[in-house]
Amino acid sequence: MYLFYYVEFIKAEFVALDISGNNYFPWVLEAEIHLDAKGLDDTIKEGNEASSQDKAKAMIFLHHHLDEGLKSEYLTLKDPFQLWTGLKERYDHLKATVLLRVHREWMHLRLQDYKTISEYNSAVYRIISQLKLCGEPMNDEDMLEKTLSTFHASNMVLQQQYREKGFKKYSELISCLLVAEQHNAILMKNHEARPTGSTLFPEANLGTIDPKFEKKT
Repeated sequence: MYLFYYVEFIKAEFVALDISGNNYFPWVLEAEIHLDAKGLDDTIKEGNEASSQDKAKAMIFLHHHLDEGLKSEYLTLKDPFQLWTGLKERYDHLKATVLLRVHREWMHLRLQDYKTISEYNSAVYRIISQLKLCGEPMNDEDMLEKTLSTFHASNMVLQQQYREKGFKKYSELISCLLVAEQHNAILMKNHEARPTGSTLFPEANLGTIDPKFEKKT
């Protein structure tokens, strides 16, 4: 009974590696983080001197984060390093395909195509995360240039103003854009509540007609 609950707990930690390998790169990162947290990270390194007990723990952990088909294929392996190496040899070639797709997404990414700064920012981080997983981290200079160079044509003056601020970090630019977006949203709500040219009658003018004057008329 204890083993059953232990297995279920392990399965819930992160998504299992699919036999197609589509999630191989994020799976590798998740597995490395969890093995490190458990003190088992040495078990997947070449020439390690991990104890047989630690190797067994690592194998149990990795085994239960594999697709059912992969479990069957690698069932006879008892060394986590051999399993880790086998999976790398099997799926590492997918890096070229992933990079091709992500490079294309980055090339066509434009700030002007998104309704909000948050949506654009999410797209940026999704792409750079995939690049990092494939061993090609993106630097702040590239992210700043991508953002500033893809403003809408109607915002060219604004774009130049942001360039002149000399941002060094992408996060600083995005923070400014988010604040500006929020201010614009507030101004728009105020405008919609009372459009330009419309005025409210002062309350002091209401009900001030002299009854005596009203009778005389």
